[in-house]
Amino acid sequence: MFTGLVQVVGRVEAVEGLRLQVVAPPLWPPAHDPWQEGESIAIQGVCLTYLPDASNLLTFDLSEETLARTTLGDLRPGSPVNLERAMRPNDRLGGHIVQGHVDATATVESIAEHEGSWTMRFRVPDRGGRYLIDKGSVCLDGVSLTVVSPVEDTFEVAIIPHTWANTSLSARQAGDRVNVEFDVLAKHVERLLEYRGR
Repeated sequence: MFTGLVQVVGRVEAVEGLRLQVVAPPLWPPAHDPWQEGESIAIQGVCLTYLPDASNLLTFDLSEETLARTTLGDLRPGSPVNLERAMRPNDRLGGHIVQGHVDATATVESIAEHEGSWTMRFRVPDRGGRYLIDKGSVCLDGVSLTVVSPVEDTFEVAIIPHTWANTSLSARQAGDRVNVEFDVLAKHVERLLEYRGR
């Protein structure tokens, strides 16, 4: 379980077949809270399992399903990636409930700057728009954001300077794909309503 509040931005060291290696910034995690084998870490919003590595890189095994459903297969050495460790039960839930289970990829339609802030417009796959409500939550590349002006399968998000400077969203351009996880509460409600009339 995650919050969608990116802790640091790392860099891809290598993507070889079904293995991903990432370099984390120095002092992350802090010495008093080291990595634990098998712990969950969100990479670009994708929940992956940490594997110890003699090189001190963050190493993860990928599955064909993960490569097919997310943008991780697009990563190249040097690509910036958002990193978040799984939350603890006593942590603040500053973003929203994020599982790290990517539903699909969205496409960046446009990016506009407005006096130091940015508006990004995205298009989600067909029928994905049903999960988007104005002022609702969405997770893009692991970043918890507020939905603005949803129209069918498109929507906008407002990016404040802090988010722009401290996530990989600033590296995105029109036409790029991002990982999208829709609000889990909306998906559960939809599923329950499907059974209501049966």
